[in-house]
Amino acid sequence: ARIVTNLDDLFEKDLGSAALVEERKIEEDRWVFIEGCKHPKSVTLLLRGGSQRVVDEVERSVHDAIMVVKDVMETPLIVAGGGAPETYAAAKVRSWSKSLEGREQLAAEKFADALESIPLALAENAGMDPIDTLASLRSRQLKGEKWTGIDVMKTRIANMKSSDIIEPLTVKYQIVSAASEAACMILRIDDVIATAKSSAPPSGGEGGMPPGMGGMGGGGMPGMGGGMPDMGGMM
Repeated sequence: ARIVTNLDDLFEKDLGSAALVEERKIEEDRWVFIEGCKHPKSVTLLLRGGSQRVVDEVERSVHDAIMVVKDVMETPLIVAGGGAPETYAAAKVRSWSKSLEGREQLAAEKFADALESIPLALAENAGMDPIDTLASLRSRQLKGEKWTGIDVMKTRIANMKSSDIIEPLTVKYQIVSAASEAACMILRIDDVIATAKSSAPPSGGEGGMPPGMGGMGGGGMPGMGGGMPDMGGMM
């Protein structure tokens, strides 16, 4: 269907069809519901809740779900959820760090630790022991179980593929990229601050009188050491 401003220009091909068109009253407002359309190009979601805070939370959740579907449709690639890809990537980074030397090796190891913060947070939020869970997850990942992750709802380590716990690859890529860029930005800012402090001009030294005025502290002003002249006759 399309909007027609003049009824004389209205033809059958311009009309749409719906199974139901009715007006309903919701609280104090009246709404027109059009349901059962064939191949609708757009839809409206009516979200309701006991308070504005609940409605805002529901709206945020629905928006996130729609964006996930959009990402998958644009880039039809998925990865396991439950911290499985982060654990796998951390193991690969640690293995690669052994070929490095000096500070580069330390940076690679810290990057691996940052990746493992995701499964650690999931385990802690699920009420599981973070250390034991991460150790078990590492062990199963090293055995080749790449899809092994944390099932938060059942508080256990399981196969994410068989549990239907998956995430879009686009989201994972964006998370890692944004976190890495933020860390690099902070490191650059610290470097600028440190450089600014080291290149600041030296202070003027300890406080005191300018040169040549050191002798004023003892005998007073020149020519006035004997006190004020007798001014009694001026009264």
